[in-house]
Amino acid sequence: MAKRNGKYTVELTNGVVISCSAGVAGKKEKEGPLGEYFDKTFNDDRMGASSWEKAESALQTAAVNELLIKARLTPADIDIMFAGDLLAQCIASSFGLRDFGIQLYGQYGACSTMAQTLSAAAVFIDSGAAERALAVTSSHFCSAERQFRMPVEYGGQRTPTAQWTVTGAGAALLTKGGRGVAVKRVTAGRMRDMKIKDACNMGAAMAPAAADTLIRFFSDTGTTPEEYDLVLTGDLGLVGTQLLKELLRSEGYDITKNHSDCGCMIYDIKAQDVHAGGSGCGCCASVFCSYIMRRLMSRELRNILFIATGALMSPTSAQQGESIPSIAHLVQLSSQ
Repeated sequence: MAKRNGKYTVELTNGVVISCSAGVAGKKEKEGPLGEYFDKTFNDDRMGASSWEKAESALQTAAVNELLIKARLTPADIDIMFAGDLLAQCIASSFGLRDFGIQLYGQYGACSTMAQTLSAAAVFIDSGAAERALAVTSSHFCSAERQFRMPVEYGGQRTPTAQWTVTGAGAALLTKGGRGVAVKRVTAGRMRDMKIKDACNMGAAMAPAAADTLIRFFSDTGTTPEEYDLVLTGDLGLVGTQLLKELLRSEGYDITKNHSDCGCMIYDIKAQDVHAGGSGCGCCASVFCSYIMRRLMSRELRNILFIATGALMSPTSAQQGESIPSIAHLVQLSSQ
């Protein structure tokens, strides 16, 4: 059974592994530095659908289909899935996954959703409640911009701190035992609110949450950043990455040598004009489930921390003048 490490961290003891994964992405992501690593890409960001929202559902459908093909499984072989996205009431997940007929727990952690679904699925399997579980997450540039900022057709000028919401999705299969990447520990996030209200500066809003979770994990486990091959954050982008390093340095932790951020990796930031980098829960979902998982499975990476960060805002909260509380969930992974 799972056991506590310190106050906040849960150690899994029953051999939970990520045995397979798949990442899918859109045209802009295909043209970025990681384009060759995605399992499937689309040249049409509508994916043949009649709306951006339906296109995002198609991303989740494609990610799960690709995963099942790779794992040589059918939907009937999956006990349960945990899935989420950025759209109101998580409709990309519910409509994208409805035809699989798999039990579903919908998840909302904003851009932290990939780590949240992985954590929930891992604890579920460790407890014996399931033998096979899926963790699925997506985002879409146009559906997110329309919901959280302004109509895409408006053509408004983007600020330097703005990030580009990734059109992509990731799906991971978690099992009990077998070959794969072991899920060792999980640390749930706490909400942190620095009273930032600018929806075009997500990195600044989310960096304090990432720092808080990492500090609590290091304290609980008695480990240091240097013990990990990679400290991977979700989508802090250029602004949030710099702030995270400064916040950790002030507490005596240095991640300069082994930190990467999916929002800085997925695009060629200068050539693709994405300002401060990538964002959206499909950012770390697609990067982790393709590029990072390949490096873990090949043992190029052996021990990593994956911290996905999320801004827990909504159109309603923004219209009411609320600030942007943020959260970050952590998963420790090791290759076997």
